[in-house]
Amino acid sequence: MPARPPSHPHPSSIPATDATPAARQAFLSVKDAAEYLCLSPHTLYVWRHRRNGPPSFRMGPRGRVMYRIEALDAWISEQEQADSRTNMTVSPLDATPQKRSDYATSACPPADSYRTQPAIEGSIWPAT
Repeated sequence: MPARPPSHPHPSSIPATDATPAARQAFLSVKDAAEYLCLSPHTLYVWRHRRNGPPSFRMGPRGRVMYRIEALDAWISEQEQADSRTNMTVSPLDATPQKRSDYATSACPPADSYRTQPAIEGSIWPAT
């Protein structure tokens, strides 16, 4: 059986188009970042437009959207910490149940206060 490639390729194995060798290891284009995160480039563009997802910036005279590899790794760690299925400290199943407020002091009037008006003759509602 042939070996499967890793789901997250090492940054040095991702080819860069026209970047310097130092930039190849520090920054990823949208396409390369999407491949690194196992997402589609469209998803990254949508997340960037909605101002969520991993942090990105524009670089160079053509204003290419780029991602720092360190920022992608930090963002992945944040996602893991925020997920209640993998982080038991934020699991809603371990939280103490909240008590409901007293219904007598709530803003809703009692049910019998809706018919305090005298009945109108010919009304379908009986007089109280």
